[in-house]
Amino acid sequence: MPLFDLPLDQLRQYAPAVPEPADFDAFWRATLREAAARPVLVDVRPEPTDLRLVDSWDVTFAGFAGDPVRAWYTRPSGVDEPLPVVVEYVGYGRGRGLPHERLTWPVAGYAHLLMDARGQSGQYGVGDTADPHGAAPGGPWPVTRGILAPEGYYYRRLITDAVRAVQAARALPGVDPQRVVAAGNSQGGGLALAVAGLVPDLAALMSTAPFLCHVQRAIEITDAAPYGEIVNYLAVNRDAESAVRRTLSYVDGVCFARRACAPAHFAVGLRDTVCPPSTGFAAYNQYGAANGSAEPVARTMHVYPFNGHEHGDATHVRRQLRWLAGVLAEPAPAVPLADGAALVG
Repeated sequence: MPLFDLPLDQLRQYAPAVPEPADFDAFWRATLREAAARPVLVDVRPEPTDLRLVDSWDVTFAGFAGDPVRAWYTRPSGVDEPLPVVVEYVGYGRGRGLPHERLTWPVAGYAHLLMDARGQSGQYGVGDTADPHGAAPGGPWPVTRGILAPEGYYYRRLITDAVRAVQAARALPGVDPQRVVAAGNSQGGGLALAVAGLVPDLAALMSTAPFLCHVQRAIEITDAAPYGEIVNYLAVNRDAESAVRRTLSYVDGVCFARRACAPAHFAVGLRDTVCPPSTGFAAYNQYGAANGSAEPVARTMHVYPFNGHEHGDATHVRRQLRWLAGVLAEPAPAVPLADGAALVG
């Protein structure tokens, strides 16, 4: 795939005025308040993995509307002290898989909570979490379920699950609740970014090729799925454009990025048609801009000029490992709690 988006010098300055609803903060505050009314941990049980160096648990926590959400909790075997925890979110069409599939973070010495994606099992990986809220009007794909109104939209539920995963991680044994990191790639990167905008006291964010950023532009410049699924829906439902654009404005990663406080590590591939680089830069360039602090938030962006959605692969993971070790070795900065900043603790 050749370069198709803006030149890199323009990307580094690209900070579009992505519109956000007047009730954006109120919408998410009410959504998360309702979820927080329930105890977060439902069940934690040991999960045999046949691996000697890590221990795993099958975790169930209460997500949106109290729905049970599954996750794997894994940590280095024989380590008793509280550890920083990486809460990881999976890509589009994936489930949590099996506990031995993602071992980078526990092998590196971290606790690791991998959240399942409700109702997405079967396309790329196995999942165990149902989505019992499929009645709202919209298309058949996750990104179009309930897309005609924000209240019934699929990503309202999934983002709420993602915030609750942080709360569940903090309640797990062997976790240092002051050192929680949100991480993910593609859809997972978009969820991690949303969490960074909704949870004020994360220790760090790692968001790679984030999905759901500057969505209005994405659906105009790429036909690749998942954005292409929105395009296909609108190609049939021609009178739905206004309602769809309004719904998407409530989950746009740029809006969450503006409110974020945590040190952040981003990456994009310049040949990425799945999550175009301008959409990731739109979030990165406005990260922390409206979080209530007079000080800029520490952030870094890695660019892979010759890569697409695979970005930097193992090279990038190594950069994440080194960056996170440095961030967690430093004292955590004070978190501003001004109105309009991050929304939940």
